[in-house]
Amino acid sequence: MKDKIHPKYQKCTVTCACGNVFEVQSTVAKITVGICSKCHPFYTGKQKLVDTEGRVDAFRRRYAKKA
Repeated sequence: MKDKIHPKYQKCTVTCACGNVFEVQSTVAKITVGICSKCHPFYTGKQKLVDTEGRVDAFRRRYAKKA
């Protein structure tokens, strides 16, 4: 392999929107995620509505019954 062309592999702190913080190894030092295994419905068994960039609100406004 060629020298000095590969990125540095380092410890990375991952922070979830739910507040969970854990450490993995990656080429970047810090990652922020919107959903992790502690709050994902597949792993928790609880149904949870995840609003990504206001898409849920936009959907509700678009298909709301007009009074």
